[in-house]
Amino acid sequence: MNAAEYQLLRVLADGQFHSGEVLAGQLAVTRAAIWKRIQKLNQIPGIDIQSVHGKGYRLPTPLDLLDADAILARIEPSLRSRLPQLQLLPVVHSTNEFLLNQCNPVLHGGQACVAEHQTAGRGRRGRQWVSVFGKNVCLSLAWRFDLAMADLAGLSIAVGVTVARVLSAQGLYAHGLKWPNDVHVQGKKLAGILVEASGEMEGPCLAVLGIGLNLQLPASAAGDIDQPWTDLAACLSPLPDRNRLVGDLLEALLNTCIQYQQQGLAPFLETWKEYDIYMGKQVDLLMGDNMVTGIYAGLSDQGGLVLDGPGGRKTWYSGEVSLRGKT
Repeated sequence: MNAAEYQLLRVLADGQFHSGEVLAGQLAVTRAAIWKRIQKLNQIPGIDIQSVHGKGYRLPTPLDLLDADAILARIEPSLRSRLPQLQLLPVVHSTNEFLLNQCNPVLHGGQACVAEHQTAGRGRRGRQWVSVFGKNVCLSLAWRFDLAMADLAGLSIAVGVTVARVLSAQGLYAHGLKWPNDVHVQGKKLAGILVEASGEMEGPCLAVLGIGLNLQLPASAAGDIDQPWTDLAACLSPLPDRNRLVGDLLEALLNTCIQYQQQGLAPFLETWKEYDIYMGKQVDLLMGDNMVTGIYAGLSDQGGLVLDGPGGRKTWYSGEVSLRGKT
């Protein structure tokens, strides 16, 4: 999506009818140019601009588009200085990939980007993160830690706790955390987190914290999702304002990075227990072609998965591990 198409979409976002003539005059282009832009926009998942003879063009439902000023207004001034750059992207392959390729945050500071739509969003184990335009939260924050690479092992746990807390503050109460960092509601995935780190073994290290949160995900767009899923619209009414939610998430992530730099994972482990949805249950732990079955006994001090199995209690840390509850 180019800037001209996004400009047109912002006019149409109110869900009201706008005639081709008025749109052309407002954007200083021809009516033919308006028609071409609408055809391009309608190719993007989540956008369906209707054309009604004698009335003009409209979206069937309004779009809650992102606004950088509204997002930053939710972040307390003392934290804004720790975030020198917030980039708002209409369409991007991946917000994590974008920051990994372009950002250069200062030590103990960050850069963030948020997108209306990702075309190649990534989850754990190479999975695709499915989203539609303007109906999800696709947010990434890059932060440079003065820590060794090994010290970042529990960062995804801390981010998961952070997201769960923000959702609680928005009024959601039925959600929980699935190791290492998925947010679930009644066994269905609501949000996922992908933390990618690089740097020197002894530090400093750059970590990119990516969050994908389903707000309103149409079933028609979810055919490629290989696990039970849900969205915030199915769990919470009314939906929170999208810019407010993104701003609150970003402020909470900034605080988490600062606290993790100073105190590590320890302050987040107690809160994890409040949201842990697998404690005491029999689970399968998958590692490539291998599977271990045991009773889930919580997390170690380093954020590893603790299982009580036939061979006794063991702790697992592999990033390739997925967890499935027994049915």
